Amino acid sequence: MAKKRKVRDLDAPQLHGDHPRPVTRREFVAQGFLSGSAFAVGGGVMSLFSNPREAFAALSGDLTPLLSSPCNIATAGAGKIPFICFDLAGGANIAGSNVLVGQEGGQLDFLSTSGYEKLGLPGDMVPGLTDPVTGPYANTDFGLAFHSDSAFRRGILGSMNPARAANLTGAIIPARSDNDTSNNPHNPLYGIARAGANGSIVRLAGTENSDSGGNSMIPAMMMNPEFRPTKVDRPSDVTALVDTGQLVGILGPNDATAVMESIYRLSDKKMGTVDAGQQVTASAVVKDMVGCGYLKAADIADRFGGTPLDPGQDPMIVGPGGIFSDAEFNDGGRDGQEFRKTASVMKLVMNGFAGAACIEMGGYDYHGGQRREGEVKDFRAGRCMGACIEYAARIGVPLMMYVFSDGSLSSNGVIDNSIDGRGKGEWVSDNSSTAASFFMVFNPNGRAVLRGANAAEQAMHQQLGYMDAGANVARAATPAANNVNLLVNTVILNYMALHGEEGNFAGLFPNHGLGDSTLRDRMTAFDAIVQGQIGPLNPS
Repeated sequence: MAKKRKVRDLDAPQLHGDHPRPVTRREFVAQGFLSGSAFAVGGGVMSLFSNPREAFAALSGDLTPLLSSPCNIATAGAGKIPFICFDLAGGANIAGSNVLVGQEGGQLDFLSTSGYEKLGLPGDMVPGLTDPVTGPYANTDFGLAFHSDSAFRRGILGSMNPARAANLTGAIIPARSDNDTSNNPHNPLYGIARAGANGSIVRLAGTENSDSGGNSMIPAMMMNPEFRPTKVDRPSDVTALVDTGQLVGILGPNDATAVMESIYRLSDKKMGTVDAGQQVTASAVVKDMVGCGYLKAADIADRFGGTPLDPGQDPMIVGPGGIFSDAEFNDGGRDGQEFRKTASVMKLVMNGFAGAACIEMGGYDYHGGQRREGEVKDFRAGRCMGACIEYAARIGVPLMMYVFSDGSLSSNGVIDNSIDGRGKGEWVSDNSSTAASFFMVFNPNGRAVLRGANAAEQAMHQQLGYMDAGANVARAATPAANNVNLLVNTVILNYMALHGEEGNFAGLFPNHGLGDSTLRDRMTAFDAIVQGQIGPLNPS
C-alpha cells in the first residue's frame, strides 16, 4: 500500500537527512529557519516619490540650479540603469522547469526527454510538445524562453501587466555553482558599483546585514569596504532615512522651506560680501559648507516635509490600482513579508537613490520530495520579479534584473500530482550540474536587441553556454560555466554593454578572465539600450 505523506507547512524549516544541522546564518536562511528581512534598502530619499528624477523642489528658480552645483544634491544617482538581483538562498531550480536551457543551438535546441525529467518535467510536458489548452510548452512571450507552466513565469504575470512583455527580454547562463555553501561568490553588486552604478543617498543596498547584502558572497577581488550595502529592516525604516527636523512640525513644510531658504540667502550674502567689510571671515570651504548646509536643509524640508515616504503609501505599488493589493501587502505571512521587502527595494533603486540592490529570499533548499513546495516558493519569487518589472514600466525607467542561486537540484521522475505539484517531478537531491542563472532587461523604449547577424547567432547570445542532452552544464562551453567568479564578471560585462560601455570592461576589471574582446563579445547578449545617463522619467 502507498504510504500517505504527511502534509507540512511549506514555509516551515527544512530538515534534510543528507544535510548537517545548520550552523551559519547562510545555512539557516537556505533551509528556511531564517527568512530574508522584510526591509527597505536605503537609497536616495527622492526615490520615494513616483517620479523623483523630476525637479521636486519648490525652491526659488535662482536656487534650484545650485542643488547639483556646487552643493551636489543628486536627484538621479549616477544615471545608470537600475540593477536588482534576487539571491534565492539554498539551491533553487532555474533551468528547464522555469527558464528553458538547451544544447549548443540555444534555448530551443531541446534536451533529451530524460534530461528534462532530471529538470523536473515529465515526458508529456517537455518543451517541443504542445498542451492542447495552453499551447506550446516553450513560451517566448518575454523574449527569453520560459516553460509555459513555469512558476517564475506565472508569478511574473501575477504582478506585471502582460503588455510589458513587448519591452522585456533576457538571457540565461548555464553555470555550475556549489550546493549549500557560504562560499559561493555569486553576488555582482560591487562590480556593478565599480561600473558606475551609484545612488543619490547610498551606493548599494541589500536585504541582509552582510558584506554582499544577500546570502552569497562578493568575489574577493571586488571587495571594497566603501561599497558595503545599506540595510533597512522594515518599510518603516524608510521614513527614518530623512529627518526634516522639528521646524517642519512647528511651521509646516511650506513655511519651513521658506525659513531655510531665507537663512541660506542671508548666510550667502554675508559670506559673499566679505571684501565689502562684513564681519564674517571664512575660507571658501567653510562658505560652501555653511551655505550648502542651509540649502540642503531647505531642499529636504521642501521635498519631504509632510510627505509620506512609506512605500505602502504609493498608489502605484499598493492599493486598488497598485501592483499589490492592500491585503497582499499587509499579509502577516511570508508572502506579505517578501512583498513589502521587494516594494521597498524597488522603490528606492528604480528611482535612483541606490545604484543597485540585492533581495535575498530564503528557503530555496526545497528538495525533499514535495514538488509543491518548490512551485509555491518559485511563484512567490516570480511575483516579486514581476513587481520590479511593472514598477520600472510605471515610472518609465529601464531595469536589469539578475536571478541566481547557490547550486541547484534534480528530480528522479516521481510525479507530484497534488494541486500545487501540478503533475511535475519531485525534487529529491542537490545537483550543481543542473544550475543556471539568468537576467532580464526591461527597456521602456522597446525590447533590447540581441547581438548576432542572424537568428542562429542571436540564439547563442541569448543562451550564454549550454547543457548536454542529459541536462548537465557543459563546463568548457564558456569561462563562466565552471567558475562563479567569471559568472559574476559575465553579468557585469552585460550590464556595461547595456550602456554601450563594454569597451571599458578590461580597464575596470584587468584580471577578468573572460578572454579577449572577441570572446567577450560572444559572452554579451544585447546591444546598448542607453547611452550615457538616463534622462527624466516618463510615467506610464
